[in-house]
Amino acid sequence: MGTITQALGLSEEQVRRLLQTAALAPSLHNTQPWRFRLTPDWIEVHLDRGRKLRVADPDGRELRIAGGAALFNLRLGLIGLGIRPVVTVLPDPANPDLVAIVRRGGRRRATPEQQRLLAAVPRRRTNRRPFAEVAVASPARYELTRAATEEGAWLHLVTDPQQRSELGWLARQAHQRQSADPAFLAEIAAWTGHEAGRPDGVPAAAGGPQPLSNGAWVMRDFTGGTGRIDGPDFEAEPLIGVLSVHTDGPREEIRAGEALQRVLLTATVHGLSVSFLSQLVEIPDVRDRMRRLLSGTRPPLAVLRIGHGWPVAATPRLRVEDLVLPASAATSTTPAHTDKELADDPHRA
Repeated sequence: MGTITQALGLSEEQVRRLLQTAALAPSLHNTQPWRFRLTPDWIEVHLDRGRKLRVADPDGRELRIAGGAALFNLRLGLIGLGIRPVVTVLPDPANPDLVAIVRRGGRRRATPEQQRLLAAVPRRRTNRRPFAEVAVASPARYELTRAATEEGAWLHLVTDPQQRSELGWLARQAHQRQSADPAFLAEIAAWTGHEAGRPDGVPAAAGGPQPLSNGAWVMRDFTGGTGRIDGPDFEAEPLIGVLSVHTDGPREEIRAGEALQRVLLTATVHGLSVSFLSQLVEIPDVRDRMRRLLSGTRPPLAVLRIGHGWPVAATPRLRVEDLVLPASAATSTTPAHTDKELADDPHRA
């Protein structure tokens, strides 16, 4: 546990609120695998490898995506405080768990869009329950794809009937393979389906009803097998979005996390709900088949189920004090990119 201190000219209370904003990012099974180190001149974003899911995410891809999502929230929170963030991604080759160093790059007033996104941070939820059979309107679809593009990624909305059919089949196959793996089942049981009181993981109440094994789109059972369909079945035709980037690698995975969070917040602004079909990106050969099905080149990093859902409760969060690393070991290495280069990068402003 570290101490919340002043940073970037902000008071301790402002820093606390800023870290609370950053920590409301999504993560696989709500593991919350991010940590922050505070210095007077910069804030470091780190990964907590002890919270990595070794079966579902052996390569740490989803771990880095979560770190990128927290980084986006941190950037957005700083802009909300009138600060232009200057970001150095992966500054230390010897420390791959150091996601980014964020410095103060002068003043910046939040745009109306950024204000709406920031206001959506505490309202965003992963909604694992059935959605209404109501189509997502074209203007919202455009804004979702634009949100990904603004962060240097792509969101492919799957509208082709043949692609949808094949993607649904792949999702069911992946779900069946993971469900037959005792190690995977033990890992998911350790992080989901528990009673209220834990500050992390997915409590049973947030897991939604037990999915139908023969549904068009198979959702994970986060209830420990106790969930029951006590309302509408899962919708047959959700809007499916596949987030992809230029290529594989840690830097692009962090960028994908930033893009993912911007898409999720944009969905929240438009009154939409989102959950994840993570099995499609967690099994390597299934992920490769999906890549060839949709684009042929860009690696898919997240698959989203998007629609009109009913309100759900927030998942629990760790205390901010538990997310702060001791300041004594602050990074002092020379950044891999100069501040000017990154200040001129619109995706890092």
